[in-house]
Amino acid sequence: MQTEKPIIVEFPLRGEWMLPNTPGTKVPSHGTEQLGQKYAYDFTQIDWRKKGLRFYSGSKLRYFLLGVPLRNCFCWGKEVYAPCDGTVIQCEDGYKERQIVHLVSDMAVVLKNAFFFNIKKGWQPVLGNYLIMDCGNGIYAFLAHFLNDSINVKVGDNVKKGQLIGKVGHSGNSTAPHLHFHLMDNPDLLEANGIPCAFESYEVFKENSWIPVTNGIPTDTERVRYNPSFNEKNN
Repeated sequence: MQTEKPIIVEFPLRGEWMLPNTPGTKVPSHGTEQLGQKYAYDFTQIDWRKKGLRFYSGSKLRYFLLGVPLRNCFCWGKEVYAPCDGTVIQCEDGYKERQIVHLVSDMAVVLKNAFFFNIKKGWQPVLGNYLIMDCGNGIYAFLAHFLNDSINVKVGDNVKKGQLIGKVGHSGNSTAPHLHFHLMDNPDLLEANGIPCAFESYEVFKENSWIPVTNGIPTDTERVRYNPSFNEKNN
């Protein structure tokens, strides 16, 4: 789907994941090039035994009528790791999450931000808890929607690839707990252009076995996983 040579980075999560929005399926992956997210990824976890993107435990009826608590969402609170070496140049935490995940109320937040967002009040109503890393050579890594008060780095910190930096949350424009990640050419989101990237190693589940992938871009139908010790041993 991409026409530019991608930058290779480390998978920013551990365990099994699916990517509902990915440049491996379409570009722009989120339907827009704004905010540098032309080649952006979203990561979440689902129950692969059931049809549909069931990202929570419990009944569909409860989700649609009452919503489900964050603690019942599979990926909420999972650890996030730096995809590359870099220096933290922007970091905003402390933005409260909605404690119940509910399609109607979460979509209402997204629509409210679409029509009434005011940049003078900061990015957090849209991005939630987020950080931006300067990765050198004009490349910036952006990660968003962290769990409230989970980011454990600060502006000025030098971060190493694979270093723990926070946890997956449900802050800002989020209709389910997930991690949003992309690379861009400018730390100013209003000026940034997206930069394509691929993951140096991970595995895809096919025909009842895990197949190693090198420098790949997952699609939205693939079941993927990443374990550093396993992938290093098999590369």
